[in-house]
Amino acid sequence: MKKVTFGQRMRYSFDNTMSRGTPALIGWLGILSLIMVLLVTFIVLLITLFDRSGVPQTDSGETVGFVEIAWMNLLRTLDPGTMGGDRGGWPFLLAMLGITMGGIFIVSTFIGVMTSGIENRLSELRKGRSFVVESGHSLILGWSDQIFTIISELSLANANQKKPRIVILADKDKVEMEDEIRNKVGPTGKTRVVCRTGSPIDLSDLEIVNPQGARSIIVLSPPSEEPDSQVIKTILAITNNPRRRPEPYHIVAEIHDARNMEAARLVGGQETKLIDVGDTVSRLIAQACRQSGLSVVYTELLDFGGDEIYFHEEPSLVGKTFGEALLAYEQCAIIGLQHADERVALNPPMDTPISAGDKVIAIAEDDDKVVLSGSVTPNINESAIQDAVVAEATPERTLMLGWNRRATTIINELDHYVAPGSTVTVVADWEGGAAEIARRCSDCRNLQVTFQRGDTADRRTLDSLNVDSYQHIIVLCYSDLLDPQRADARTLITLLHLRDIEAQLGDRFSIVSEMLDDRNRELAEVTKADDFIVSDKLISLLLAQISENKHLSDVFTDVFDPEGSEIYVKPASDYVRPGVEVDFYTVVEAARRRGHVAFGYRLQAHAGDPEKSYGVVVNPRKSSTVTFSPADRIIVLAED
Repeated sequence: MKKVTFGQRMRYSFDNTMSRGTPALIGWLGILSLIMVLLVTFIVLLITLFDRSGVPQTDSGETVGFVEIAWMNLLRTLDPGTMGGDRGGWPFLLAMLGITMGGIFIVSTFIGVMTSGIENRLSELRKGRSFVVESGHSLILGWSDQIFTIISELSLANANQKKPRIVILADKDKVEMEDEIRNKVGPTGKTRVVCRTGSPIDLSDLEIVNPQGARSIIVLSPPSEEPDSQVIKTILAITNNPRRRPEPYHIVAEIHDARNMEAARLVGGQETKLIDVGDTVSRLIAQACRQSGLSVVYTELLDFGGDEIYFHEEPSLVGKTFGEALLAYEQCAIIGLQHADERVALNPPMDTPISAGDKVIAIAEDDDKVVLSGSVTPNINESAIQDAVVAEATPERTLMLGWNRRATTIINELDHYVAPGSTVTVVADWEGGAAEIARRCSDCRNLQVTFQRGDTADRRTLDSLNVDSYQHIIVLCYSDLLDPQRADARTLITLLHLRDIEAQLGDRFSIVSEMLDDRNRELAEVTKADDFIVSDKLISLLLAQISENKHLSDVFTDVFDPEGSEIYVKPASDYVRPGVEVDFYTVVEAARRRGHVAFGYRLQAHAGDPEKSYGVVVNPRKSSTVTFSPADRIIVLAED
């Protein structure tokens, strides 16, 4: 074995010291400066032994001492320009020249080291690896295009909060995240957005964003082939972290494949609210294809820009019934009750008593608007109320153009709403459609489903379908086969062809289209489709809402479920006489007598105007008056 020399040990120690970075380099420069100052000081002192006139003296003629000489040398080391005024013998001047040259080397090196150290530190800070000291913040784990909508909505929700914060942890460069948020979201008001780079499934990275102090946590699905596995591992990293907090977390996450829901529930437990993306979007499309304007109603309820759903306990209502509570508020619409045990009941029986600890579920502009009307007694226009007429359900024909994995779920959901003998014809450019329908739609009771292979963007294919024979048309995007922009472009072409066919036939039919990118919805509005379901945006709004109030998960689960009460857009003539001016108190009373909850209306005259929310008015003041035409609709919660 080769013997290690003393020089090698010293070099090894020096290398290890230098590898410690900027502090070690500054330390070595300080030691070198001290050695040089002391060495030159001793040289100057030796010079004084042989020639006292060759060194600087005080004003009284005395030769300066050790401390004074050392101080002068130190100043020359730090500021080499101070040697310009030196006087003395040549030995002294040469010593000063030497320390000045050494000073130039040391100061130059010091400046370089400091500059490099500061740049490295700034680079580290830009990487987003420092600990977040925030508490009570909204934490977003992961990155996708949905994050921009979520940030916008949370910023609006935080408008009346003190020092609101949104913290983001994603496996993406911090500066890139901040630039994208700045470009696509813009100003966030009082809300400060903090970005950190790291993997949400890495426990050490997760600690950076302080999940222990977070008010709510949103877990986003990454744009990958198996997004659910990443979401489940992220939830696991939070809930099973050895350093987790004792209090339960409030986690909201999205799952794309229903088969992964059970595994996610096992991991998240009661701390996690899960959104089944495919099931939720499918149910919304199934409902919207039969009622124009429904997606606008949902968007109004889900975003923070207008009216939202709030829970409010009102002791003065204890002992009254749910039906009586409907007319007790002027500025908000009551849609249900949350019982003291936190069970949610939307549109319960009108004679349901309100007990102590129960809360009303209200649609209001803000939580401080959920205020009783006081002693105001509603003036119900009895002569304007229409008697309930139950229309017999008739079979419906629906045409579905396009394909993605949600197609069969939509068909199964439609089966809950349509009358027996109804049909669905699916036309898609996908060879596996027929087998998939046979496998997953065999239990349909009211629907007969047929599949036809064809290019849905081809005009000849559409002309051969006799589209005017269908009451409802659903245009699905090819999200499983194409990237979002190409899928939306193909959907747009199909919509343009359909509206041209409609113009030629002179027979209007209902069209509901699924879009992936909200920006493409604005382009597609030229097609005047009855409804656009922008799946990613709706899920983003839902995530933001539930992150602010976990109980809203039960509300929207109930609304999307075909069992129980759902949102319907029914003819206004079912409740009040057309052409008669009525206030909304009268509309609410007319709906109450039928076991329905009215909370808005849609005016057909504004159905094509996006500036007026396509004619949709949610939660109007009950004292406001309106005259409905035969084509106008009332928005209600009802069982059918």
